[in-house]
Amino acid sequence: MTRRHLPPLTALRAFEAAARHLNFERAGDEIAVTASAIGQQVRTLEAWLQRPLFVRLPSKGVALTVAGERYAAAISQLLDQLNEATIQALRPDASNVLTVATLPSFAASWLIPRLGGFKARHPELDVRISVSHGLTDFAREDVDVGIRSGRGVYPGLRSDLLMEENFFPVCSAALLHDPERPLREPADLRHHTLIQEIQEGLPDFVSWSRWLELIGVEGVDGGRGPQFSHTFLALQAAASGQGVALATNVLIGDYLDAGRLVRPFPHQVPGPYQYYVVCPEASASRAAIAAFRGWLLEEAAAHAARATG
Repeated sequence: MTRRHLPPLTALRAFEAAARHLNFERAGDEIAVTASAIGQQVRTLEAWLQRPLFVRLPSKGVALTVAGERYAAAISQLLDQLNEATIQALRPDASNVLTVATLPSFAASWLIPRLGGFKARHPELDVRISVSHGLTDFAREDVDVGIRSGRGVYPGLRSDLLMEENFFPVCSAALLHDPERPLREPADLRHHTLIQEIQEGLPDFVSWSRWLELIGVEGVDGGRGPQFSHTFLALQAAASGQGVALATNVLIGDYLDAGRLVRPFPHQVPGPYQYYVVCPEASASRAAIAAFRGWLLEEAAAHAARATG
């Protein structure tokens, strides 16, 4: 067996952090050492490789050399793989537990009602659900799989399209058949309360105002109405007859099938984001993760077929 030709791991870690930040002080803050310690480790690695990795700038900053850029890209990927391997080694007794991170509304409306099917197929695996609005940092969080609403570009991650999203109005059947305020076309929304969902930090989110603009309806104030922080709260308000909400084919749950909500008209608009199932490339082939990802994609395909059938 050929002996490995490896540089000092401490120097590699310091170099990779400095390459990401292009700043020795911030790199030191990340790994809890001083900026001078980062500089010393970088010099040690440069001496070991016998080539410069950084150019020291007059402004006291640094820039990567061509060799440094290539080396940093490769080292970053390898350290991610080492991190994943270490996480797995630290939890050998929990190899049958999958931690899935996703959005609260997606978990409540789509994922949790279907988990019984996954458990029936894979009784040896347990799923732990973690909800948040932020993106998962797989390198620092104990998460195996993420389900995200976005554009599908996640460097270093395996990303599979789960579902595309469309937005449409929904209301209770009683509200639909109100003889004094009929809901026959989108312009009739001017006579009804519009239930709003609060989505901070998403400039392309399809609000009522945006939805009305996209289908060409004028004369309706899309900004009025009560506000809710989650989709499932807005849908509950609509089901109880408090107004008309904007729903999506992904997050509508069983409201339509159960008759708790109805679509007053067929108009819908595509959302700017789609749902993706993601995981680190280094762990994508793990049997448990591959099984869960495959099951998710099957469920999403069946859901789409029922919606269009």
